[in-house]
This record gives sequence, structure tokens and C-alpha cells, in this order.
Amino acid sequence: MEKVYRIIRIVTLAPLLAGFSLLAIAVFNPEVFPSLWHFAYMLLFLTVLPLTAYPLQKFIPHFKDKGRSGQRTLAMIFAVAGYLLCLIVNIFSSATAGIWLITLEYLISGKLILFVNKALHIKISAHGCGTVGPVFLLVYFGVYIPAAIMCIFSVASYIASVKAKHHTLPQLIGGSAVSVLVLAVLALLFRV
Repeated sequence: MEKVYRIIRIVTLAPLLAGFSLLAIAVFNPEVFPSLWHFAYMLLFLTVLPLTAYPLQKFIPHFKDKGRSGQRTLAMIFAVAGYLLCLIVNIFSSATAGIWLITLEYLISGKLILFVNKALHIKISAHGCGTVGPVFLLVYFGVYIPAAIMCIFSVASYIASVKAKHHTLPQLIGGSAVSVLVLAVLALLFRV
């Protein structure tokens, strides 16, 4: 079963689910992305860049000998860097309110997860945040069938994380709560 849990956790990596949700929004709610360029840079910064942390870990001196813990930290750093780059490109690319909402959802959630884990030393799950957040984004944008599929991934991720002892249920709920609360505040501000 350990291999199954590992596969589930890999399939439910936050950047992969971000890519799935961006694609679903582009297909079912295309006015969010006014051009292919907008979709492409969002995909690059929310999916591709964060995923590069995993293969690059072994080449970055400070992280290469830190095992899974170093991998998680590096992945969070790459993710937040991607979110910041998204923010910068948004400023210069006539981003829609929907693009701004997605960018800020990821950026603020990512920074809060990093802050709580590293500054407050309270362990909450970035994985929980990254699996549940896209479900609520899809629901927010009215993309219900992909949201239901993503919900199944989230439940599987929760089970695999707890069974493999990567996270406790409270850590997963804490991480998930961050994404939901941030989206709720952004939804009030943007009213997309």
C-alpha cells in the first residue's frame, strides 16, 4: 500500500492540480483568460516552475542533503517564486479580474503556509492547501464537473497523506482552511 500512497501523493502534487484547474477554467470558462499568452504564463508559473524544484533539489547545495524535508521547503520556495512572477506579469499584461483572483489566491495562500510553518513553527500542510484550494477555485468559476473530479483527488490525497504518515488530519485541515479562507476574502473583494 505504501507504493499506492506514494503514487497518489505524486499525482496530487499542488502544481499538477493547479495545471488541471487552469486547463479546466480555460476550457469551461474561457473569458477568464483573454489570450493564450495569459493561460501560458499562468501555467508556466503555477505548474512548471514549482515542479522544477523536485529534480533540481539534488543540484542545490543547501537542499540536496536534506531529504524529504528539504524537498518540501524547496518546493514551497519555488512555488512562491512562481506566484510572485505571476503577479509581476499580471501588472504588465492586462490581466482579468479572474486571473488576479487566481494569482492572489495562490500567492497569499503560499505565503501564509510558509509563514505558519517556518516563522510560527506550526506545521500545516501545503499539500492540503494545494489539493483543496483548486476545488474551491473551480467551484467559484462555475466549473463543477472538474471540481467534482478534483474533490476525489483531494479525498485520496488526504487518505494517502494520513496513512503514509506524511501529515496528520489537523495539519491537512489547517492547510486546506488557509486556501478556503483566502479565496473567501478575495471573492468578496473581486466579485468576479
